[in-house]
Amino acid sequence: MKRLFLACLALFCACQIALAQTPAGDGPLQQLLQENRALIEKSSRTSIGPVITAIADSGLPQARGFLEAWQNKDIWQRKEDGLFFVGEEVAKRTYALSSPDDGTLAGEYPKKELKQLKPNSGVRALIATALVQFQLSDPDPATRAEGLLAIERAPGADLLAPLRASIPGEEDPALKARKTRLERLLTIAYGADEAERIDAIKGVSNDLSVDVRAALNPLVAVTVEVAEGLPEDRNIARTLTPDEDGISRNEAYDMLVTAGHVPARTTADALRQTLAEHIEGGRVAGVPLAQLSNEMIRQKVYDSLASDGKVDPFVGEEAITIALSHYVFFETYAEPSAAVTDAAEQALETIGTKVALNQAVDLGLDAISLASIYFLAAIGLAITFGLMGVINMAHGEFIMMGAYTGYVVQQIIPNHTVSILVAIPLAFAVTFAAGVAMERLVIRHLYNRPLETLLATFGISIALQQLAKNIFGTQARPLTAPGWLDGAWMINDVVSISYIRIAIFVLAMIFLALFLFIMRRTRLGLETRAVTQNPRMASSMGINPGRVNMLTFGLGSGIAGIAGVAIGLFAKVTSELGQDYIVQSFMTVVVGGVGNIFGTLAGAAMIGSLQKGIEWLNPSNTLAAQTYMIIFIIIFIQFRPRGIIALKGRAAGD
Repeated sequence: MKRLFLACLALFCACQIALAQTPAGDGPLQQLLQENRALIEKSSRTSIGPVITAIADSGLPQARGFLEAWQNKDIWQRKEDGLFFVGEEVAKRTYALSSPDDGTLAGEYPKKELKQLKPNSGVRALIATALVQFQLSDPDPATRAEGLLAIERAPGADLLAPLRASIPGEEDPALKARKTRLERLLTIAYGADEAERIDAIKGVSNDLSVDVRAALNPLVAVTVEVAEGLPEDRNIARTLTPDEDGISRNEAYDMLVTAGHVPARTTADALRQTLAEHIEGGRVAGVPLAQLSNEMIRQKVYDSLASDGKVDPFVGEEAITIALSHYVFFETYAEPSAAVTDAAEQALETIGTKVALNQAVDLGLDAISLASIYFLAAIGLAITFGLMGVINMAHGEFIMMGAYTGYVVQQIIPNHTVSILVAIPLAFAVTFAAGVAMERLVIRHLYNRPLETLLATFGISIALQQLAKNIFGTQARPLTAPGWLDGAWMINDVVSISYIRIAIFVLAMIFLALFLFIMRRTRLGLETRAVTQNPRMASSMGINPGRVNMLTFGLGSGIAGIAGVAIGLFAKVTSELGQDYIVQSFMTVVVGGVGNIFGTLAGAAMIGSLQKGIEWLNPSNTLAAQTYMIIFIIIFIQFRPRGIIALKGRAAGD
């Protein structure tokens, strides 16, 4: 019994030793690598593709790790037996090798006994493509997203199958939507079944994204070809008639020359050069050189040389006409399926119509955005000029003062959101105080004297600009918007609007509501309307016109300061900031109708829409848009001198 036990123990130990000495080449992945050893050792982009595909499609769990190590240049070959291992440097020029199958350590070897696999960029790209199928089914959503991004950057026919296989098991709704959409685009480009491709094309016919159009455009791309008859095995787009369908006679004939069907055209320069080469004794074919100044004689001499076989026959218009009549010119699609190209053309036509409509919407949003900026800049002027009749040429400088106030606040408060919230009321306070001071010191002495008011405020404007230059310098100062205003609202690939413009629009609407509340629901508004309509009667009723004028002018100036903060978020804050908006502000108030806030709103909408429309028609010259806009407004005022909404109050009386 003891001998039997010892015999079994010896047999067990022998088996363990045998297993321990099993060569590393017995693993399934190693066997696959040895079968393709020659291709791996001399790997190139043109030859290694089948090997990488075989590894990726082997179904082995260790395939992904091996491909990643190969891509990172961590695969080494042992010279003594040609086996491949994953290597890691453990000492200088010494590497620890582990089996690609189970990761067992095979030992440490000096670098001289090993050969490193160094895939070039082309091979690494093929490996990256093969790894995509593993990334698409990775448990980590971020890894799956990276796989989708890799496909989007470098789509290919070989990626369609693994992408389709990953869709049913995708649990993330957003990633599943991306996979489904990307699968449609790949099906359009690389699908093998015609019906599937047509269904995919119909499925994206409402998608306005650029990548959809990029997938459809190659299907309808055409090339011009020539043949003796229309080939039946080609997808013909249309036949072409030279000089009628976008191809000239000379271009058509040159195609025949390139194809080797006919000799080259004999141009006038070529004819002269040929005659010059055959001058003998001051003559060409017996004709004196003096007579060759005549075109008809030159032609006859050339024909004589051609009949003698000295030059090629003359190819003129008659020969070109005859040659063109023997051939057919046509446009052919690169896509061989007519049904696919028909579906692609219909989809592109639908998309083109929707893109045009969305471009109109985008243009309308741009116009609204610009109108809100003009309205915000002009609402203060609508008070000082529209209600009080004061031509305030320094209105732009109040806008500039508000912008600089925002800049100073941001130097003290680094948080951009908090600084803007502080800057808005502070800009109102600063410009309100400046407006009150200006009204008390200058404006109140010049009521009902518009020319003197214009000159005085113009002088104040210049003085304020110079003061800003002395304090802040001539360089533009930054007024940074909060981070949550960065970027734009992307409705689709055609329509978008920046968050700053949306904020300015909202701010303009807030001030419209605030203005209406003050004018219609407060004592100041009541007194302002009374003084505007009949200052003497208001004075006799106990209202102080001087105090009302002072507060009204200050209110208009304060709103201009807030407009400066808003405008400074996207414009350069300089001492000339206000000059960029003073003209548009006056035009907005005058065109809309002096004395009515809704007129100012209508004027801003009209001017903003007009300017954007002209810029769309002539995008390369924005200065022309300004010129045409001013001309239009001059003509408009000739027919409606009181503006869109008629003047009221003191301004109407003036």
